[in-house]
Amino acid sequence: MEKTITLEFLDNHNINYEFHSYEDSGAVRGNEVAAAIGKDANRLFKTVVMKGRSEEVYVFLIPAMEKLAQRKTAQYLGEKALEMVNGRELEPLTGYTHGGCSPIATKNKFRTVIDASALECDTILINGGKIGYLVELTLEELKKVLDYEVADLRK
Repeated sequence: MEKTITLEFLDNHNINYEFHSYEDSGAVRGNEVAAAIGKDANRLFKTVVMKGRSEEVYVFLIPAMEKLAQRKTAQYLGEKALEMVNGRELEPLTGYTHGGCSPIATKNKFRTVIDASALECDTILINGGKIGYLVELTLEELKKVLDYEVADLRK
């Protein structure tokens, strides 16, 4: 297991988490990833990085099998519209590449919003800083290292 920025950060802050790898499984979609690690797909959250018309960058954690409700989310943030940050911008902004973007230990600090469905989960699974890496932790543990808010973000 390669120690990613995310894993090192969690370890350095004594955060309780469980590491999961689906690196060699061939899984791509959320339901495939969840099956590969033997977990409920409803607890798997993807990281979505978007930019508002204001040029402010936001990080969202939404269920992997769901889509972000862009109009509703933009209104929640006070933005006119949101657009996905393109792959070339992602690494300079976050320190992570597409598919391996974790909300934890990003290069820059961004307003982060987690979908309210996470409140129904004992633990959630989020990107571990590399394609094929996931960390499973409680929202309480996550709050120790990530300032986030909770809102309904799904379509």
